[in-house]
Amino acid sequence: MKNLLTRTLSGAVFLVLFLTALLWHPAAYAVLFIAAVLIMMTEYLRITVGPHEEAARVIATVTGILTFLLFYLCSGFGLDWKWLLVLPVLVSLIFVAVLYTREGDAYRTTPFILTSLLYIALPFALTNLIVFSPEGDFDGRVLLAVMIIIWSSDVGAYLSGMAFGQKNGHRLFPSISPKKSWEGYFGGLILALAAGWCIGYFSLVNFPWYHCLVLAVLINVTSTVGDLAESQLKRNFGVKDAGRIMPGHGGLLDRFDGALLAFPVTVLYIELFGL
Repeated sequence: MKNLLTRTLSGAVFLVLFLTALLWHPAAYAVLFIAAVLIMMTEYLRITVGPHEEAARVIATVTGILTFLLFYLCSGFGLDWKWLLVLPVLVSLIFVAVLYTREGDAYRTTPFILTSLLYIALPFALTNLIVFSPEGDFDGRVLLAVMIIIWSSDVGAYLSGMAFGQKNGHRLFPSISPKKSWEGYFGGLILALAAGWCIGYFSLVNFPWYHCLVLAVLINVTSTVGDLAESQLKRNFGVKDAGRIMPGHGGLLDRFDGALLAFPVTVLYIELFGL
């Protein structure tokens, strides 16, 4: 009961911050997401690289923050997209830093440093493409809708898994996450579809209802895979939680693991169909 209360209060604080960032002002959105990129990259690099290659880790984290910031300024404030060419230059500095390391296994950990940019910074940077209109007007409702579907999928999977998947359920991926079941997955899918339908019906976003349902399916599938991928990462490195910033939940990487795969797929779908 105490742990449930802790998780609930922690989740409520996170929800208030997220809603404030998306519905109040673009600066609040930028501050929250830059902080999230910083924290999540730190968590990821602590798990995969540890204390090694400090200079390369710092350069990668700065590059990750700048990736989000450049997408933010280009999407919402008219900065020339050519400024994104700064990013490959910064990535090359990671290799320069590796040249000066005295550690024998430097190139074993370097791929994880580079992956942190693709896995965390880029998906968060891409959200700028759906919170800003082509004219640069800020509207966080689409991103809020994406997160509502992710949260609905998580809640549905948890409740359905507890009700139908605990004793005689069919394991979804037992080698990675023994507690997850197909019963839980389909419960999450059903609630995600319900959330997508409500989002379309109540016009939270200006998409036709069928696009909302397709997005619900895509988000459900990708967020589930993202959750499993992060579970495999932690299992591989012998880590229970990515961090402790959210009492009862773990780290931000534990909370956004599904979103890291759902964000790019959502942005791609919205851009392809001109939504």
